[in-house]
Amino acid sequence: MKSLLGLLGLSPAPQQEGQSAESEFFSTAFADQGVDPAMLVPWEARANEVGAKRLPPERGSQQLQQLWRKDKYMSRLASDSVAARLERFFDFASLPAGRDVIRQDEYSNFMIVLLSGTIAVGRAQAWGEQLRLSQARPGNILGEMSLLDSGRRFSVCTSLSECDIAVLSAQSLDEMMASDPALAALLIAVLARKLSVRLRMASTRSGGKKG
Repeated sequence: MKSLLGLLGLSPAPQQEGQSAESEFFSTAFADQGVDPAMLVPWEARANEVGAKRLPPERGSQQLQQLWRKDKYMSRLASDSVAARLERFFDFASLPAGRDVIRQDEYSNFMIVLLSGTIAVGRAQAWGEQLRLSQARPGNILGEMSLLDSGRRFSVCTSLSECDIAVLSAQSLDEMMASDPALAALLIAVLARKLSVRLRMASTRSGGKKG
């Protein structure tokens, strides 16, 4: 795991007595940016704020597995054995329409996989207008960059219809690293691959050169 984190440009948090060095790596990473812990918005707080309702884990996991089987990269996580291991680390919820599940410029440490419904991805402009960047559909992942680097959210994500979502928090990712490091390594590697592809596509569209 440490070698994989090194390849991703990450370094484990300092080890505390009686605790593995990686057990709180993602959930405490935002502190390195000098952020007041009170500013962090965890999934539990956002779920309560937007009126999210829990879904049965079996139902949510089945939806997630079916969607990831169709994805070139995430299919590596869609086998029955791997999906069963993943299920315990995800929260599954139903989200009403018209709710901001992710907000621009906030600090939060969870990612979302859209299982059903539609979510708009937008960004507020300096002159007050909100620009629609994209429209997420089932299988799309939102917020994984902040999960990995604890940076500020780049955009606002608003449900356009009732949605089912799967949520992975930094705390759950830390738990995965501690109890199932091979699974955590696979998940992080796949997310890094998808992020790389997305950034290269964005660079191509803006006329930049590939690295």
